[in-house]
Amino acid sequence: MRKLALLLGSLVVVASASAKEVVPAPVVVEEAPVQIVEKEVIVYRDKEEGFRPNGYVDLQYRWYGDTEGQNQDNGKVKDEKDPTAWNSANNYSRIQLQGKINMTENQALEYRVRTYDELDKEDERNTKSGTQTRLRYFYDHGNLGDSKVNLTSRLHYANNGHDDNSQELEYQARFNFAEYMFNSDFVKTTDFTVAPKYAYSWGDDNSSDYDNQIGADLYTMHELPWGFSFEFNVYATQHFYGQDQYFDGLTKKEDKNFTVDVEAYIYNTTNLYTNGNVSVDFNFEGGYDQYNWSQEKKFGTKHIDKKIEGYTGDGVGRNNAKYSVYALPTIQLNYQATPNVKLYAAAGAEYRDWTVNSESSASNWRWQPTVFAGFKTTF
Repeated sequence: MRKLALLLGSLVVVASASAKEVVPAPVVVEEAPVQIVEKEVIVYRDKEEGFRPNGYVDLQYRWYGDTEGQNQDNGKVKDEKDPTAWNSANNYSRIQLQGKINMTENQALEYRVRTYDELDKEDERNTKSGTQTRLRYFYDHGNLGDSKVNLTSRLHYANNGHDDNSQELEYQARFNFAEYMFNSDFVKTTDFTVAPKYAYSWGDDNSSDYDNQIGADLYTMHELPWGFSFEFNVYATQHFYGQDQYFDGLTKKEDKNFTVDVEAYIYNTTNLYTNGNVSVDFNFEGGYDQYNWSQEKKFGTKHIDKKIEGYTGDGVGRNNAKYSVYALPTIQLNYQATPNVKLYAAAGAEYRDWTVNSESSASNWRWQPTVFAGFKTTF
């Protein structure tokens, strides 16, 4: 019995051991170290193009014909013709070279050279000859503080070789208030500049025949519907002369004078025909060019009301104001030879009160034909 009990106990122990779950031994896995490899990244960007000087050049030849009714009887001597009856400048040509160079982002230079030439020197139809040169340098100072008022300095030089050989030098501080002006779908103000100025002009002999000037100018430009635009300018100037000047028919002499000159122009361009690079436009410009007022009387028919020893001139007018009104319609043919070169030719006539232009008696408006051609290139 004892042996049987021992045998049964051994069997129970073995059965219990075999009934238990066999758990596998844990497997240790070694993780490989993570390596971070930095690669150079190349980003391609469009290169910012810096400022390049730019501008334009315009070369033009222009012809002016005889004014309507020119060379009529002068009314003084029977059958004697007066070549300056309506207009003293007839049958002459003008070669004009003008352009602008934007040298830097805030500096620009404008130039204009006009050479006049008589085409018929025998009948004294023209008194306008010689060369006029005008140079203007601009420096844009930017807006004033946080405002929208732009300040630009302008230095102006002119040599009036076509007239009296006088020269002039002028500085302007130009404040443009265009951003504050009225604008709508019908009227847009592109320029409204107030410009205090100082100028000095002198004769060709550099003597005491000079004119110191201080004043202020107003320049405005407005864009209107249907291809119209309107320009209005005012020039107010106080003159201080180096030599006393005659006024009022030589009855008065003064060393100073105050003047106001007004310009008012309307422009229009209407396209009549376009085919590829060829176009035909109708152009019109006209208005007051100019209205002049003087504190001292000097306009109108020249008079010598007082004999002055040594005086050799024709006298001085007796009016305070004068004006000239004109209209210039033209038909212009354009050919766009390249994106940067345009050729043009035009013909028309100018209607103006050429000689009788005093405020109280302006009259005798006459037509003068004109033809011009040239080219304009931009760069």
